[in-house]
Amino acid sequence: MDNYSAAKEIYAKIGVDTDAALLKLKKIPISLHCWQGDDVGGYETTNSILGGGGIATTGNYPGKAKNIDQLKSDLEMAFSLIPERHKVNLHASYLDNGGTFVDRDAIETKHFETWVDFAKKNNVGLDFNPTYYSHPKSNDGLTLAHPDKAIREFWIEHGKRVRKIAEYFGKQLGKRCVTNHWMPDGYKDTPVDRLVPRLRMKESLDEVFKEKIDKKYNVDAVESKLFGLGSESYVVGSHEFFMGYAVTNKDLLLCMDVGHFHPTETVSNKISSMSIFCDELLLHVSRPVRWDSDHVVIFDDELQAIAHEIIACNCLDRVNIALDYFDASINRIAAWVIGVRATQKALLSALLEPIDMMKKLELEGDYTSRLALQEEQKAMPMGLVWNQFCEICNVPSGADWIKDIKKYEKDVLSLR
Repeated sequence: MDNYSAAKEIYAKIGVDTDAALLKLKKIPISLHCWQGDDVGGYETTNSILGGGGIATTGNYPGKAKNIDQLKSDLEMAFSLIPERHKVNLHASYLDNGGTFVDRDAIETKHFETWVDFAKKNNVGLDFNPTYYSHPKSNDGLTLAHPDKAIREFWIEHGKRVRKIAEYFGKQLGKRCVTNHWMPDGYKDTPVDRLVPRLRMKESLDEVFKEKIDKKYNVDAVESKLFGLGSESYVVGSHEFFMGYAVTNKDLLLCMDVGHFHPTETVSNKISSMSIFCDELLLHVSRPVRWDSDHVVIFDDELQAIAHEIIACNCLDRVNIALDYFDASINRIAAWVIGVRATQKALLSALLEPIDMMKKLELEGDYTSRLALQEEQKAMPMGLVWNQFCEICNVPSGADWIKDIKKYEKDVLSLR
């Protein structure tokens, strides 16, 4: 008996069909964030300063993608080592402007045609984000909540144009685009007036989302944050603000980023509650280490808890999963591969839980058996099922993929 057959038999004893779990896993798209490939730089050829708006990356590992073609090549390398085809998550600052600067209130679908070609070639979908940071008009930390009406209107126009480009993605690719709106707006020190900036933010967002777009092509999400660099004391778009905004605007998704809450809060504990009040959710999977540090996602307790909640709440078709981290201290392509594979492993682990059996025990008040079964799960041969998944998807299992990364680093990255 081969390893997978043995694992399949073991899981069958607790009522889990491993073949069915693998079929479900194959259908779960994960959005791969383009900004890991170039340290959140983008390709606008503008004089804006990276970091304006609470964005920072650390490290100087050789081989960073210096242009769009290099970034696409790196993404394709990552695809070759990740089971199944997924999505690529673009920021507006990654437009293909042909070397001629185009400001953000003037971007059009033509600036992303080559990205659509790339997506078609690789059979992946595209997600999108307005870039409300690293721009002269965001240098004081305010965009859609800015007291200057002209600056607000600049960013409103940017948001509107991004949504039209996202609609174009959905139509061209036949795969719905998820567009996430995160703004860095806030103050470094304690403000006197917390209300008025939020009223300005709401008014601006109402204008951005005024035009209805067919949800077959694009859906919009709004993302909260606890604090950022330069907004340590006050963030306009807090969790309460965007939770309220999303719940009262049913066309919107609420985005919850794992690193955007107090250290003692967990996104996994919020999924069940928010799934009651929101038709869909967007999760930005990251790994905060003491703060919103955007470490590479690993197969840790919180990631497993998030996956468990998605499956246990039976909302797999209502939760959109995207990665959001940037680490320039290690090979950037490996960072993608590690993060996606870790997320898939967490989802597989949850799919292999005898959820119905444990729910029944819980309902009957048999907490002893429930706890015993939860503990036994930790020693189940999930790794053997994961290896089978890699095999049927024609990608390396275990750590075999590392040698491919090292070869690409030697042959391609070292020459940049």
